[in-house]
Amino acid sequence: MDLQPRNRGEIRDFLVSRRARITPAQAGLPTSARRRVPGLRREEVAVLAGVSTEWYTRLEKGHIGGVSEDVLDAVARALRLDDDERTYLFDLARSSRQQSRTPSRRRDVEIPPRVQWLLDSMTMSSAFVRNGRTDVVAGNPLARALLAPMFDSATADRRGRPNLARYIFLDPGAQDFFVDWDAAGAATAALLRAEAGREPRDRALRELVGELSTLSPEFRGHWSAHDVLMRHDGVKRLRHPEVGHLDLTFQSLDLPLPGRAVHDLIIYTAEPGTASEDRLKLLASWAATRSRTAEPTRHT
Repeated sequence: MDLQPRNRGEIRDFLVSRRARITPAQAGLPTSARRRVPGLRREEVAVLAGVSTEWYTRLEKGHIGGVSEDVLDAVARALRLDDDERTYLFDLARSSRQQSRTPSRRRDVEIPPRVQWLLDSMTMSSAFVRNGRTDVVAGNPLARALLAPMFDSATADRRGRPNLARYIFLDPGAQDFFVDWDAAGAATAALLRAEAGREPRDRALRELVGELSTLSPEFRGHWSAHDVLMRHDGVKRLRHPEVGHLDLTFQSLDLPLPGRAVHDLIIYTAEPGTASEDRLKLLASWAATRSRTAEPTRHT
């Protein structure tokens, strides 16, 4: 696990991995047959960024705290970082400027009632709130029905709250539930990478990454790739134990809540007129029935 104080190891490994994926030809530089390293050399990145080789070498060793935004921008362009990777690099720089090196345990943010009302109003879409550690902290009845294997998993916490990363990497049933399980794992590890850049001293995050690194070789492989994902949208294919195959689109939206913690609103929907829509409607009907059954009896 490499969430080190001031993140020097993280900065080094991230920059080295990004440098290794760019060929001289892609960067418009002369090529030669004799190259000892994959991708670009440090001096080549320095030339592209307009800095000295000594300066870039120091940066790659993790000395990033006093670097200006203009220089970080130049390095990001030289390494062809995408928007998420650029944000991650700036997060690492910001974190390295902070003085405290002691991991802290952040208190969970309480989900306001208005957010739960919003979730419950989406009767034909599965909607839930996920924090940066991939804990599912709130959801509507359809989310509970759609993600039943994850909610019922032994990887859920004592309150029955599931964690996407723990389920994907530590529950063998996840490989049956997620048709594209490897892609789901890669995206989830990349989401945790982004959170590690924002909150390198979050003790619960460190413990989660340590647990997954110890118990899952697949997670270790994805984690070592240093891929970063700030938001995850697209198509999810699920093999549901009750209704069968589902092709769903999902959208991630920022959910502003008090405090610094990141929360996303995740919405799963089906294309109208498809078999997946019919199966999702069936799940919604079951979820509504169970929800009404669970309500306490009202007395006049």
